[in-house]
Amino acid sequence: MNEYISERENDFDNAIEHFKTNIKTLRTGRASPSLLEGVQVEVYGINSPLKALANINMEDPRTLVVVPWDKNTIRNVEKAIETADLGVNVGNEGEKIRVSIPEMTEEKRKDMVKKLNEKLENARISIRHIRDEIKSDIEDAEKNKEITEDDKFRCIKELDEEIDNKNNSLKQIRDKKEEDIMHI
Repeated sequence: MNEYISERENDFDNAIEHFKTNIKTLRTGRASPSLLEGVQVEVYGINSPLKALANINMEDPRTLVVVPWDKNTIRNVEKAIETADLGVNVGNEGEKIRVSIPEMTEEKRKDMVKKLNEKLENARISIRHIRDEIKSDIEDAEKNKEITEDDKFRCIKELDEEIDNKNNSLKQIRDKKEEDIMHI
């Protein structure tokens, strides 16, 4: 791998990690604590992640139980989950909140796959931007006589191979998530 790619390897990894994090909130029809990962709860005037304020456990494949550590925040937690627009049913039981995941229809599953594909395209765009910056660096190095024309073409070829690998990684992650979404 050439130095231009290795300098930006972290950026590629961050783009892929962002994609993985971004698709965790897509419902698969099964309960998972990661479904509530992006939920922010306003408590004492400050927005905090739900996972920092409560225990989140799976009761069964279609139910999550959220137990706030501070019982005074239960209404705030309930409101935050309801307003997060996750398509779940929320029930306050006094000491805990029960989050039921309704059965997904075929239409809803297809809609989730569309959202997944949008997120994939955004990740690919991020990868493409990084590629364009690296390619520009390589071309500038050749103009400034830091590398030869042959080195420029070799580096660009390596860059294109690396981009193909990154896009294949994204596609594998996407395919796995689509399988989870479409599985009944």
